[in-house]
Amino acid sequence: MFSFGDPEPVLDRRDLFGMLECIRNSRWYEPPMPMAGLARAFRIAPHHSSAILVKRNLLLKTFKPSKLLSSSAFSRWALDYLVLGNGYLERQENVLGRAMRLEPSLGVYTRRGVDPGVFWFVTNMRMPHQFAAGSVFQLFEPDLTQEIYGVPEYLSALQSSLLNEAATLFRRRYYQNGSHAGFILYMTDEGLADEDADDLEEALANTKGVGNFRNLFLHVPGGKEKGLQLIPIGEAAAKDEFLGIKNTTRDDMLAAHRVPPQLLGVVPANAGGFGDVEKAADVFVRNEIEPLQARFLEVNDWMGEEVVAFEPYDLLSTPRSSR
Repeated sequence: MFSFGDPEPVLDRRDLFGMLECIRNSRWYEPPMPMAGLARAFRIAPHHSSAILVKRNLLLKTFKPSKLLSSSAFSRWALDYLVLGNGYLERQENVLGRAMRLEPSLGVYTRRGVDPGVFWFVTNMRMPHQFAAGSVFQLFEPDLTQEIYGVPEYLSALQSSLLNEAATLFRRRYYQNGSHAGFILYMTDEGLADEDADDLEEALANTKGVGNFRNLFLHVPGGKEKGLQLIPIGEAAAKDEFLGIKNTTRDDMLAAHRVPPQLLGVVPANAGGFGDVEKAADVFVRNEIEPLQARFLEVNDWMGEEVVAFEPYDLLSTPRSSR
């Protein structure tokens, strides 16, 4: 289990972003956000994870594998960067000190060391692994409050993602509880004899299983207007605004990721739809994917050679196979 704490306004004196600082121990800095929590939150809502995977897939589609960085390694590196705001590549060398390949290091467990150029792989505090100095490249999303770790850009929509999940879990528990199918049959009419009440109870009991949803006919001559009332127990289902919460939080997530809804398979609510999907994809690639590509090219300066390159985006092209 993990927790991001109680919901707090951004400008509150106990605001979440004001606590984004990196605690320093004797060997490495702790990240400002719980990386394991961000990794679990990746699958917190379908539109959140799908928006990230769309970006990853478009990057992979245009990526050109090199002898040092395969498509598989780039895919893992890109996913770490998009989810955690931090992506790490380890330069693995041969006995002559030449680079053989670049392998991604899991961002959930990678920590930046106190000493310059040193990184640690920490799965537990008793047996951390220290990388060779200068062998790890860190690509991070800049933050306004510190310069050691990155912070994912979708953080502003995390509360909406949590609300989306909470609404789904509430509705699942509501149906599993079974109260959505229950009701109270309240009778005060004197014209209904005890034998008739017993027959009605038996008829209601027989509506379960095969032959359910059958209609019932009840005749009470001279009965009162409210002598027989059907009171649903699960009437709250109409008041929880499930669809409103789901749609609103979905829009928040898409706004934070800036992904057109037609690229995520969102069904339009209006007859006109969302417009031309090819034009939306082209604008999305130019405004979002190409700037992301420029960020990943930074590893070339660190390596001193071209290990990351991208092809121009073509809707009908197929990704290159890894070499």
